[in-house]
Amino acid sequence: MDRVRDLASKKAAVIFTNSSCCMCHSIKALFYELGASPAVHELDQDPKGREMEWALRGLGCSPIVPAVFIGGIYVGSAKDVISLHVDGSLKQMLINAKAIWF
Repeated sequence: MDRVRDLASKKAAVIFTNSSCCMCHSIKALFYELGASPAVHELDQDPKGREMEWALRGLGCSPIVPAVFIGGIYVGSAKDVISLHVDGSLKQMLINAKAIWF
């Protein structure tokens, strides 16, 4: 769990994903479209990916991927991020965390 927390706090925006997950791809594309350059950790490509999956589950991430952290705080999965985007608060969260500038 310490590794996940450490990785989640190293950049303003962090996304834990699986390379074959279409929702993960969509969330990454949304962040890029908004001008953010998140740290992306592909759990299925990482030798410690299985351990990180268990740590994310322990932090309450459900579903496990995509797991989005902004400013070191768990924001949620794809459904949560899309809801934040639709109501306009995702962009402001990214600005506040200095993941994007305006």
